[in-house]
Amino acid sequence: MAIITLTTDLGSNDSYLASVKGTIYSQLKEAKVIDISNNIDPFNIQQAAYILRNCYLDFPIGTVHLISIDDELSINQEHVAVKANGHYFIGADNGLFSLLLNEIKPEKIVKLNISLSTNCMTFSSKNIFVPAACHLARGGTMEIIGSALNDFEVKKIELNAVLQKDMIRGAVIYVDHYGNAITNINRKEFERIRKGREFIILFGREDEMITKISEKYNDVSTAEKLALFGENNQLQIAINKGEANKLLGLNLHEIIRIEFK
Repeated sequence: MAIITLTTDLGSNDSYLASVKGTIYSQLKEAKVIDISNNIDPFNIQQAAYILRNCYLDFPIGTVHLISIDDELSINQEHVAVKANGHYFIGADNGLFSLLLNEIKPEKIVKLNISLSTNCMTFSSKNIFVPAACHLARGGTMEIIGSALNDFEVKKIELNAVLQKDMIRGAVIYVDHYGNAITNINRKEFERIRKGREFIILFGREDEMITKISEKYNDVSTAEKLALFGENNQLQIAINKGEANKLLGLNLHEIIRIEFK
């Protein structure tokens, strides 16, 4: 059964998402449509890239991922299909793919040449991405729906943590549903700089601090703060059964500093 995933900012209160799904089933009745998230903040390609990057490899090889974020076609923004890690991705060349794939080199990129069956130019996810996704989900080749490209036209660089001999300076890059503040500090970098030393994690007005890494949320009492590395090996600051973003003021781009002794 062909799997098509959806990562969009279409929301669930309007008719847009239903139209996309209905069009998929009209063109490929046997498709299995999986919602990754349709509540991406409008036009937020960084958020979409983060969410999709953390789950797409859990899907079977050959899955088609339709991404509808800031995707209106323009002279400076083409529509593309990408094959990487055995998966297919369809969306706008607006910087999202360089964030999503980071340092992964795609196996193939094509600029979509899907003929529109409507005069509407503002609903790319339905009128361009769906036909391309259904074609690939049927086992069709990328060459039929587009012309080859060597690379993405628009690239955006993900903000990386600053590494020093005795310090790591990072930032909050995502706040999840539970209010956990996820940073751009990964476990490998942390251990490489740490070298077995004690440390202090500082944030907020730097009057908040954590001095150990927990393995799970329940390692601390309810309402206590903690730091741990999640499944994606990114450091996160959390409150057990609480919302760290609200209670600790850890919103996007807040600075997190780790000092090693």
